[in-house]
Amino acid sequence: MKIYTKKSTQNLPISLDDAWDFLSNPKNLKIITPEYMGFIIESGADRPMFPGQIIQYIVTPVMGIKTKWVTEITHVQDKKYFVDEQRFGPYSLWHHKHFLKEIPGGVEMEDIIDYKIPMGWLGQLIHPFIVKPKLDEIFEYRRKKLIELFGEFK
Repeated sequence: MKIYTKKSTQNLPISLDDAWDFLSNPKNLKIITPEYMGFIIESGADRPMFPGQIIQYIVTPVMGIKTKWVTEITHVQDKKYFVDEQRFGPYSLWHHKHFLKEIPGGVEMEDIIDYKIPMGWLGQLIHPFIVKPKLDEIFEYRRKKLIELFGEFK
């Protein structure tokens, strides 16, 4: 069983409060997700984030195939971190940690995702050609979108 890890760090020139308010609001995930993914929140984003919150989405990650994705917010520490875990969806495992910390001139945002691809050795075979490049593309889109929304960190 191969478990992959994706790490991403980005500094934003905004306050910790503003970063937390934006990033911990599930409704804003649509804003920082590429439009071609057809991201639709079906339910669960009508309240501020809390442990145990279930959020249901529809996404279209590849070849126009619509996929149901259900995540649970498992941990929340106000203005420090939150964790979402897939309960149903395209991965065998998806554990996504979001960390925020104040730095001079803004905030550092760090994501650490541990994930497993289904389909055993076949999944491992397609990972470097389809899954990893797609995740890299999504995070690059998010990086650019956050700069567009909040400015570039100097």
